[in-house]
Amino acid sequence: MAKLKIGGTWAGVLEDVDLDSWTVPKLREEVARRSNCSPDSISLICAGKILKDDDATGGHGGNGNLAQVGVKNNSKILASRVSPQEGNLLRQEIMAEEERSRRLSRVRAAATALAERHADGSLPVEDFNIEVEDQSGKKVRLGSETDQRAVMMGLMLHAKGKRLIKQGNYKDALEVLSMGEESFSLCDPKVIELIDNVPILQIDMVWCYFMIRDIRWLSDAGKRLEMARVGIERAHGKDSFRLRLLQGGRYPELALHLRLELLEGVVTYHSGQLDKSRKALDSAKAKFNQLQVPDEALSFLMSMGYKERDAKRALRMNNQDVGSAIDFLAEETTKKLQKQEEDIRRRTEIREQKRYGMTPLKKAVDLERLKELVSIGFDKELAAEALRRNENDTQKALDDLTNPETNSALQVHIESRKRKRQKQATETQIEKIVHMGFERSRVVAAFEVGGTLEEVIQRLTALPEADHAAEAIQTAAPDGSASSSAPLPHNVSEMLEQINDVEDPSDLSKAEERDVEMEDELSAVIVKTDALADYDIEVNIEGEAITEYLALIEAAGSSGKMALSRYNK
Repeated sequence: MAKLKIGGTWAGVLEDVDLDSWTVPKLREEVARRSNCSPDSISLICAGKILKDDDATGGHGGNGNLAQVGVKNNSKILASRVSPQEGNLLRQEIMAEEERSRRLSRVRAAATALAERHADGSLPVEDFNIEVEDQSGKKVRLGSETDQRAVMMGLMLHAKGKRLIKQGNYKDALEVLSMGEESFSLCDPKVIELIDNVPILQIDMVWCYFMIRDIRWLSDAGKRLEMARVGIERAHGKDSFRLRLLQGGRYPELALHLRLELLEGVVTYHSGQLDKSRKALDSAKAKFNQLQVPDEALSFLMSMGYKERDAKRALRMNNQDVGSAIDFLAEETTKKLQKQEEDIRRRTEIREQKRYGMTPLKKAVDLERLKELVSIGFDKELAAEALRRNENDTQKALDDLTNPETNSALQVHIESRKRKRQKQATETQIEKIVHMGFERSRVVAAFEVGGTLEEVIQRLTALPEADHAAEAIQTAAPDGSASSSAPLPHNVSEMLEQINDVEDPSDLSKAEERDVEMEDELSAVIVKTDALADYDIEVNIEGEAITEYLALIEAAGSSGKMALSRYNK
């Protein structure tokens, strides 16, 4: 038996406490009884941690004991009294924080899973590929497979963080951006030096500090901004010369540099370096003025049918030159159409690759090498199987195709695989029809006769027993149990639609292994991100902050002491 020292609303020692049988609710009830108040109004803290009723059960309810939550013999526990409303509010806040923590963990896990599946050339389970592109939209491969995976994961998390910033959720954005920074840190430094994503991520993190309005981040913010400036100059060239060449003389980086200089001005102001702060803020103000879109130019582009947001972006990135902005918009439209066509083509290729199966090392069949073999006269499926068996080694595949024995073995394997797939497809269709209420034996018998799915259904519904079955058919729940009575569809086409609506149980089990919802969420963020998204910044908040801090500097100069801004906390 253990002793617990209680302080707060009731002070004393609880003796004969069985840590293996007592739960947090029981301890709360005992303290509440001795404090002459209700358990709902008691909050317990041990070793700096709030004791929650479901702590020992992973948040799923149950009766976890005190030992499982870290309470030991002679532990000191602080009991504080709150109103029932405050107690409920506290619990709600705790639950919200736990949900937030779980969601952030899901984001990390989903990004990790996607990066692992798409970085090594494995056949994706989805109907798309995630690939790293440069600013011109060309596919690039950075360093080793490990580097590629880390970069891909970092880019996904950065994109998710930026989306959270746009939603105003700066706290979560900071967490996700920190995950992205950790991912990038796993790369070879020489690989990271080639891209500007890491310095931009540093700026985004400091922007979150700024928007959270917590001056405690000041020291860390200064270091991050220094790294960001060095990294951007290394990636873009001095005075953005390299970026200017890549972008055909355009100015996509102005808004990014404005934000960087504003943040540098804020950090140096709060560090007492007023002259340095004024210089940074004056430069940021000049860029802010440069980014103001003239009404006439905006109206002209909108009269051509362009959306306001697209027109503003084009003018800002082209130094307000209308002609260049029109060219930019036309290029962007062309790129989008090309991207859509590329996505359709790639989805078709993935479906084809899935039909051929994976190599022993879980890679997809190389379609370019397959084309080479087909071009010299080999059957496509036969050539694909030869490549699959030989890890896409063209020469070994040729050896197998030209050897009568191995060629024959390949053909036997292909026919066997076709029969197996046909059997699996039939079994899936049988399960779907059985889920609609038909007896399995009748369904199997109908399929054994042969014919198309429509003919099988006609055969089932034409049998005399079908009339009796229609009265008692129940639609099955996903777990296989009958859920509710439902009439048989009126015609074959309706039944075919219902069969298509029934999910394949094997697909459901695969989905359960992945966090499909979160992976889809991350994928959707990537789809909406283009090569210039990092530079596409609305600068209204920046403009207000520049004005405020310049005024603070003026006030500090005239009074001889610094003033507090509304961004202090």
